Amino acid sequence: MADHNLMANAIRALAMDAVQQANSGHPGAPMGMADMAVALWSEHLKHNPTNPQWANRDRFILSNGHASMLNYAVLHLTGYKLPMAELKNFRQLHSKTAGHPEVGVTPGVETTTGPLGQGITNAVGFALAEKLLAKEFNRTYIDNTADEANGETKLNIVDHHTYVFMGDGCLMEGISHEAVSLAGAWKLNKLIALYDDNGISIDGQVTPWFIDNTALRFAACGWNVVGPVDGHNAAAVSQAITEAKTSADKPTLVICKTHIGKGSPNRANTSKAHGEPLGAEEIKLTRESIGWNHPPFTIPKEVYADWDAKSAGKSNEEAWNATFAAYKAKFPDLAKEFLRRMKGDLPKNFNQTAFDTVVAAHTKAETVASRKASQLALESFTAALPEMLGGSADLTGSNLTNTKSTPSLRFDLNGDVVVNEAGQGGRHINYGVREFGMAAIMNGVALHGGYIPYGGTFLTFSDYSRNAIRMAALMKLRVIHVFTHDSIGLGEDGPTHQSIEHAASLRLIPNLDVWRPADTAETAVAWAVALQNKSKPTALLLSRQNIAYIPKTDLEDISKGAYVLSVPRDVGLNKAAQAVIIATGSEVQLAIAAQKLLATKKIAVQVVSMPSKTTFDHQSTEYKTAVLPAKLPRIAVEMGVTDGWWKYGCAAVVGIDTYGESAPAPELFKHFGFTAENVAETVQKVLQKK
Repeated sequence: MADHNLMANAIRALAMDAVQQANSGHPGAPMGMADMAVALWSEHLKHNPTNPQWANRDRFILSNGHASMLNYAVLHLTGYKLPMAELKNFRQLHSKTAGHPEVGVTPGVETTTGPLGQGITNAVGFALAEKLLAKEFNRTYIDNTADEANGETKLNIVDHHTYVFMGDGCLMEGISHEAVSLAGAWKLNKLIALYDDNGISIDGQVTPWFIDNTALRFAACGWNVVGPVDGHNAAAVSQAITEAKTSADKPTLVICKTHIGKGSPNRANTSKAHGEPLGAEEIKLTRESIGWNHPPFTIPKEVYADWDAKSAGKSNEEAWNATFAAYKAKFPDLAKEFLRRMKGDLPKNFNQTAFDTVVAAHTKAETVASRKASQLALESFTAALPEMLGGSADLTGSNLTNTKSTPSLRFDLNGDVVVNEAGQGGRHINYGVREFGMAAIMNGVALHGGYIPYGGTFLTFSDYSRNAIRMAALMKLRVIHVFTHDSIGLGEDGPTHQSIEHAASLRLIPNLDVWRPADTAETAVAWAVALQNKSKPTALLLSRQNIAYIPKTDLEDISKGAYVLSVPRDVGLNKAAQAVIIATGSEVQLAIAAQKLLATKKIAVQVVSMPSKTTFDHQSTEYKTAVLPAKLPRIAVEMGVTDGWWKYGCAAVVGIDTYGESAPAPELFKHFGFTAENVAETVQKVLQKK
């Protein structure tokens, strides 16, 4: 029989040794949660160390990511490809054991955590994806040869739990309230969160600033609550998890009372155990206290044997493979679709769908707001891509993220997904007023696999979502943010809602693709590119006000982020361009109007539409030079801060470096100089200086 105490002490020893060697890190939480890890990983977690990406594995999320050495220790001990050399290399350059867990770096790590509260919120996304995929793909059929009663055979190819470890800090962060509330509303019964209730944070005992009744808070949000249990009694924790797994219609919180730095004679139950090495003398005393008489980074064979999960993992996956083989034989098309979706591949006809959508937009040449253009594109894409899972933070009617193919997601009293008369389950989520939660939940959905999440809110509220957007970019996730009401063009709601710095700010996030399209064709292209961005998130910045369609001779170069939209001969001038006007979004029509005004004065300009600076910046030097000729002065036009435009060598920028005002949009355009006349005058002033 496995020795739970030795198994837990192995985690404690590895945590304090690795932190000490790195002279950096957080030993206290791994030492305090070690027994919780023994209970979950050795008796409940369904995983396969030899195949970390097995589709039906349980997902483990370490929301308090500073406890990363707990994650690395159990991954090493259970048999993942994480050798002891990597643990010795904790927090060092290019190691697989970063200071906080990073998905795609360490085998077995499901999400990148560190910013507290986002792990539990990612977990809600994981659990939601599992529930929706199970509804969509699991099947029961009548087989008269089966042993089951009534001849029913269940082929559940999606059937796993999502487990979370989290601490006081996660629960103090406001995002946890958003996540917990939605998990209860969605009745995510396969979500089980284990709360490391040790009462300590960096500043000390939390009682002066954290007095929440956590059990009542979760119960009020529709969760089961188990405990408090002794978090250092692996058997008690295991029994609590067993109870949690019986829930049919609620997520479960297991409250585990623990001691941070468990085993350390002088650091346990103090903030000193949280974020610094214990020190050589305290480690020596701790070894004596817990009876661990082994040198640093040395694990006895019997402890490895108790932890080894490779055989059980292989058996679990083989059992699922047998189920999937039967499923594939009975439902071959569904099996093929499931594998495609989990791999993240787009349908084979995607390119044709994208082509048809863009051409249709160009042919119809409609004058609509780009948020409406987005919905028109979505009608096509959501019909062709069942993996698209949309939503809005209580602004569906404004963001226009819903389509005919995406009914609202609803759950019945038993927690089952409601289907409409056509047999469709919901594919559009009402997140409520929870922008940050929506963004982090979408990250979890994307990480789980099987869906491409997109969600909408006003651009100015992207500030609420920002850290989750950054995390999506860091994790290289295909998540699409629909940000509408992108400028002073929204009008009377005033400066609190008018985005000024937001476009420029989002463009600063590495690996985030930002698009601000000028009409229906550009919007359709932006969606097509976003859906193909398998390793990066995308932000679509869309107008409230209508935008006239701008005639084009070619659609191919839109996807490159910027292209020559109009040359002097298009406005009757048979001469070389003297300047270039660069514009984005709704301001492109101003650039075209200014070009026409200048033509009446025999001033020839070239107009460049730049829907995506982030995409254009990655084009070849040759292409960028063709779009922005080296010797021509450049004038940028965008209803936002001017700072981001000077890198293009602009001689002038028509922008806004103040906040907006509350007034009808046409008045604001005149007030802030967004008129064809002002743009034309700016070009003339630039040319006069040459």
